[in-house]
Amino acid sequence: MGPDQDKDQFEARLRDLRRSSILHVDMDAFFVSVELRGRPELRGRAVIVGYPADRSVVLSASYEARAFGVRSAMPMVVAHRICPQAIIIEPRHKLYYEVSGQLMSIFESITELVEPLSVDEAFLDVGGAIRRLGSPQEIGELIRRRVARELGITASVGIAASKFVAKIASTRCKPDGLLLIRPEQTVPYLHSLPVNALWGVGAKTAEVLARMGIRTVADVAATPVASLKKVLGATGEHVHRLSWGIDPRLVTPVRLEKSIGAEETFAVDTADDVMLHRELLRLSHRTAERLRASGMVARTVALKLRYADFSTVTRSRTVHTPVDSAQLIYAVAIQLLESLGNRPMTVRLVGVRAEQLESEAQTSLQLSLDRRDDNWRAAEQALDKVASKFGSKSVLPARLLDPVTPPAKPPPGRA
Repeated sequence: MGPDQDKDQFEARLRDLRRSSILHVDMDAFFVSVELRGRPELRGRAVIVGYPADRSVVLSASYEARAFGVRSAMPMVVAHRICPQAIIIEPRHKLYYEVSGQLMSIFESITELVEPLSVDEAFLDVGGAIRRLGSPQEIGELIRRRVARELGITASVGIAASKFVAKIASTRCKPDGLLLIRPEQTVPYLHSLPVNALWGVGAKTAEVLARMGIRTVADVAATPVASLKKVLGATGEHVHRLSWGIDPRLVTPVRLEKSIGAEETFAVDTADDVMLHRELLRLSHRTAERLRASGMVARTVALKLRYADFSTVTRSRTVHTPVDSAQLIYAVAIQLLESLGNRPMTVRLVGVRAEQLESEAQTSLQLSLDRRDDNWRAAEQALDKVASKFGSKSVLPARLLDPVTPPAKPPPGRA
């Protein structure tokens, strides 16, 4: 075999490999995994990350807790009822964002085509890295090794020719696995799955399809598009295309978060302005801390209120100069709260969000002539350093040290 034939075969092999060059990389129980790095004695036990208040929700659960039915976004009171032995750890969002930044840096060292979906998962197109690093499967294993070695947590990797199928593959190989679905395997694999594996098919849609006798992806593929559109509207065509593995979307790099914020549901609905102001201050500090940790500043501050009847209102204001200071965010949030006037009923939830984010490195922070703005920012940066060394509750504003209401009694097993 001559050099030209060798080259032709090599190029053909590259083209074949690039047909399955999309990876979906997803951390396994991310918040819990990060916490267990410093709590190895809890490995193998049911662990929940979340606030212990009854009206809070589960943020992350270990696979041992999931075996009892605990799921993310489940009310904590329900999680405690079905898994009373679970150890509850309060979240440390700043730490999770730091680890997320390290994770994304690993991805970006592999390929420039990284599309984050959240703090702990992303799509990668590794077609351009094959010559340098090997096949997509070898790159997937490389990523898993680096995540384990450098971050001390585990990742699951799905590999396919499309984003949709790669996402399914990563879900199906959890935890700590890798699954490659080759192009020629795509349709047979999809047709072996239940209908709810398709994006856009939730519980209600699955019920509608079940009444038509459609329970698997293969059933969807065999159903005329017109019949699906009759009961599902425009979604019918979407799910039919997915049932045949048709998903032409490209991996689109996204480098900056669209917004950063925090919200809290009160244990008891409140009309107390003092309590609302205190909570807004606490949420402003959480939001500002996350902004600074991610190197971002915000041009818009938003307020969210949810009333006792679950109706929700939002208000926002764009500031003259970008901010990452809790006191400045808090001042705007209070103005937005006052702009609502007399509230029609008690408040169930309050939230603060920083929007229109920009990289601090690319933004000149033109502070006002009032040096108090600069002083607040310097003080909060000093708090960041203390918190990173001694924990987020080591130093707090005085107004946050004296709770307006007694803290809720934690459920048994709280860490």
